[in-house]
Amino acid sequence: MSDRQEIAAIYAVMAQMQAAWNTGDFAGYMKGFSNPDVIFVSRGQIQSDWQATLDHYERDYGGGPGRRGHLEFSDMNVVVLAPGVAQLVGTYTLVRDTGTQTGINTRILHKRAKTGWVITLNHVSART
Repeated sequence: MSDRQEIAAIYAVMAQMQAAWNTGDFAGYMKGFSNPDVIFVSRGQIQSDWQATLDHYERDYGGGPGRRGHLEFSDMNVVVLAPGVAQLVGTYTLVRDTGTQTGINTRILHKRAKTGWVITLNHVSART
């Protein structure tokens, strides 16, 4: 595949993740991350693993649209770094009844034979 096709495939993964979140399908959202070896960095520390992150989303964002909110990824810039390796930097906005969260995601993705493109490193920098 050309870089353009690989980038389109990565955008498709992000669109699927966004759609899954917005329907309350947290397991579907998590399909965009490498399981179990994804690394999450947030709030100045390395967060828990894939399963603990899914559990956190279900516990803290489950139960209805107001708690889950509406997630949007935007201003995404994808660069293919090497065959099967890419970097994505973009903005996220999560509008919830309790307020709006926004910030920047920096993501490293790897293309896997069985799953296609998955996020292997996810770094969140929230705006305050």
